[in-house]
Amino acid sequence: MTQLRTVQVLGGGSAGSSAHVRSLAAGLVARGVRVTVCAPAELDHDYDYLGTGAHFVPVPRRSDPVAIGALRAACAGADVVHAHGMHAAVRAALALGAQAHQGRVPLVVTWHTRTYAEGARAHLLRLMERKAVRTAAVVLGTSSELVDRARRRGARDARLGPVSVPAPRRGAEAPDGAKARAELGVMDRPLLMAVGALEPYRGYGTLLDASRLWLGLDPVPLVAVAGEGRQRGALQRRIDAEGLPVRLLGRRDDVTSLLASADVALLPSRWEARAPLAQEALRLGVPLVATAVGGVPELVGDAAVLVPHGDAGALAAAVTELLADPVRRADLAAAGRAQAATWPTEDETIAQVLSVYDELCGAG
Repeated sequence: MTQLRTVQVLGGGSAGSSAHVRSLAAGLVARGVRVTVCAPAELDHDYDYLGTGAHFVPVPRRSDPVAIGALRAACAGADVVHAHGMHAAVRAALALGAQAHQGRVPLVVTWHTRTYAEGARAHLLRLMERKAVRTAAVVLGTSSELVDRARRRGARDARLGPVSVPAPRRGAEAPDGAKARAELGVMDRPLLMAVGALEPYRGYGTLLDASRLWLGLDPVPLVAVAGEGRQRGALQRRIDAEGLPVRLLGRRDDVTSLLASADVALLPSRWEARAPLAQEALRLGVPLVATAVGGVPELVGDAAVLVPHGDAGALAAAVTELLADPVRRADLAAAGRAQAATWPTEDETIAQVLSVYDELCGAG
C-alpha cells in the first residue's frame, strides 16, 4: 500500500492553528502518514515540527513568486495539501494552480478564525476568502459560524471540524499555581488572567475600561495579560496614565501555570472560534467570563459567564459578582471540567482529518 503523503501549510500561524498543526503532524506520522510542514522558520523553533517526525520546509509568510515557488516545490508529489487559515489557503491555491481546481491534488482548508478589515482591505479579504474556499475540496470550519460563512463564500463542501487544544499528557507536571501567584505578588488579592496577542480584536480596550471599575474593590484585583502585539505601547501608556491595576506580562512559556493560578479567566474578544484560552480555562476548572461572540457560546455552553462584546460595565459586574461568590466559582469550575469532557479528543480530531484525506484520495 502506497504511503499517504500530506503537506500542511501555515501562514503566520496563530497559537491555536500552530499548535493544532503540531498535534496533527504527530498524530498522522504515528499513523504511517508522511507529513511535510511548510511554515515560516520561526514557527518550527517555537513548535518543533521536526520533533514530530515530520519534514519541515521553511516558507516565508509572503505571496511573492519566490515563496509560492518554494511552496509549489514542497507540494510536488503530495496526495493532499492541507492549509490552515485564509492566508495559507490562498498561497496553497496559487502554488497548486490547476492541480487543485482539477482535483488532481485536493486542497483541504481548516478555517480557524476570522480576520477583520475595513474599506478596500475588507473587499480584498472577501476575495481571498472566496478564492480559498472555492478552490478547496473540503473546508473544515472550527465553529458552526465559520462553516456557514464558508458556504456563503461558495465552498463546495464545508463541514464542522472542531480543533481542541491538546490535553496535557499523563505524567506531565501539574501547573504550579501557587508559584505563579507568588511571582506575580498576588498572594493576598484576586488574580484575573487574560491570554492572547495584543491586537485590536482581542478587546483589551474594553478590559482596561472594566479594570477602572475594579479600583473600588477591596482588595483590588490584578489583571494579568500574557501576550505580545502591536497594541502593547498604547495599552501600557493608558495603564500608566490612569493607574490601572493591569500588568502586561509579554510572551510567556508558563501560560498554563498562570491560568491555573487565576481566580477568574477573561476573554473580552470581538470574535473567537474555539478560543484556546477558553479551552484551557474550562479544562483547568478556572471560572471564565467571556464575550458571547463567534463560536464561544457553542464551545462553553453553560459553563462560563457570557457578556456582550464591548460592554465594560457588564464585564466588570460579572467579574465582581464572581469574586464575591465562591460557591458560584466552584460551580463554574465543575461545569467547566464537565463541558471540556464533551469536546473531541486529540485522537478524534486526527481521525476526522485522516478520514477526510482517505475520502478525497479514494475519490481521486
